Amino acid sequence: MNDSALITTGLPIALAIIMFGLGLSLTTDDFRRVTRTPKAVVVALALQVLVLPLVAFGLVEMFDLSPLLAVGVMLLAASPGGTTANLFSHLFRGDVALNITLTAINSVLAAITIPVITNLAIGHFDAQGDLGLQFGKVVQVIAIVLIPVGLGMAIRRRSAGFAARADRPVRIFSIAVLVLVSVSALLGERENLADYLQQVGWVTGIFCLASLTLGYGGARLLRLDKGQAIASSMEVGIHNTTVALTIALSVLDSTEVAIPSAVYSVLMYILATAFGYVMARRHSDTERNAAQPAG
Repeated sequence: MNDSALITTGLPIALAIIMFGLGLSLTTDDFRRVTRTPKAVVVALALQVLVLPLVAFGLVEMFDLSPLLAVGVMLLAASPGGTTANLFSHLFRGDVALNITLTAINSVLAAITIPVITNLAIGHFDAQGDLGLQFGKVVQVIAIVLIPVGLGMAIRRRSAGFAARADRPVRIFSIAVLVLVSVSALLGERENLADYLQQVGWVTGIFCLASLTLGYGGARLLRLDKGQAIASSMEVGIHNTTVALTIALSVLDSTEVAIPSAVYSVLMYILATAFGYVMARRHSDTERNAAQPAG
């Protein structure tokens, strides 16, 4: 499977189109907005860049995963939040503007954090083969993550109408690519799938719930409002697994490394929906109780 043109050429092109679509939804104001909500941005980014890799590392050590699956979990932890987080934040009354700002910054940071964290994981877990992200592969990651985002932003600046028309088709394309790649990765390892699911199912599920909880709890601990807490939760908890899958399959050329992201891509929709519903219900109950007269 890894030698096919679909994986080596088609998948990076597909991801570049997705990142281009992300760029079409961003403006320079999304970056400037950091100055208006600095605490919310710093909290979410610190959790995403610093805390989540530590959580993932702890889970990998606890469950004693094989080297390639361990690298896959760390790659997942390094992947940025995606536009899906914006949708979930909107559904559960989060601060979508904050999500857009975080997505914009994460898209830039990912070009650095993914190679750094993945290379550290490959070295620590002594993953076999030429799995490392050498300089040429790091450039490839930057090319398929950062350059299309910049191009999309430039085109939006020149033609907002085109950006608006392209939004829906690119979103549909993104979902289709994610489903196709996730299913392909799982089928590619179908002989070992039951064993992998047993190993990484719990790890990815716990990691997803921990990410959502940390995103929400960290924001509330620093007294951010409920909308910002929901936004932080979804941004930290919902990863752009298409990025992780593409790097695993086309850059690292390993289906096994892709398995944690493929499993996570299914679980995160279920767990994020349940988490968002519980938080929204909790907020509604709190507001209802506050509105009732004493006695």
